[in-house]
Amino acid sequence: MRLPRWAAAGVKVFAASSAILLASLSASGAQAAPATPGGECTSPSIDRLQQWLASGEGTTVPATGSLLVPERGGYAAKVVFQKNEWHVVVVWLGNLFDTQVDLTGSAGFWLTYRADDDFYVQLRPASHWSGGDKWLTPIAATGGKLVRKFVPFAPQAWTTLPELGTPPYSFASALREARGLVFVGKTPNSLDFRGLRIDAYRPPCR
Repeated sequence: MRLPRWAAAGVKVFAASSAILLASLSASGAQAAPATPGGECTSPSIDRLQQWLASGEGTTVPATGSLLVPERGGYAAKVVFQKNEWHVVVVWLGNLFDTQVDLTGSAGFWLTYRADDDFYVQLRPASHWSGGDKWLTPIAATGGKLVRKFVPFAPQAWTTLPELGTPPYSFASALREARGLVFVGKTPNSLDFRGLRIDAYRPPCR
């Protein structure tokens, strides 16, 4: 049966679109966990960041493992700091521990969160991952409200704490080989993270 001219044209367009789609799928086949149409990974993530972890340092709930929990069709990262001692939770920027990211071209990041008390975020480089002597910046309590805060990567916005020590490296070098953002606090606190979007950086889904 001969198709009308408009139907034949539609078939050609569909065939061409299918070929492009198949080529695209083939090219992206090396990715273990592609992003969903909304931009998130197919496994739990917040702004494509899949590894939100309690490190086991300090008394926290959960004590170790992932902080990610389902929340309104997406995920939130929730943790409770329980005592007057240092607590540590980690976000791996490349979604694997043995990766690092060059953030020298990034202006900073947007953090969407709720916190009962003040805390800090550290920028930890791959070459100096362990220890508390890191560049950090304070993050304010929110009074029970969910807020969105921009944290710039301008050097003057980052400092050190005498109690934790002075880093033996520059802030610029930490930006060049960033492995993770690490949230630390010394007081009881309830933290609820809903977003962490880094300017000029798109985390790879794993």
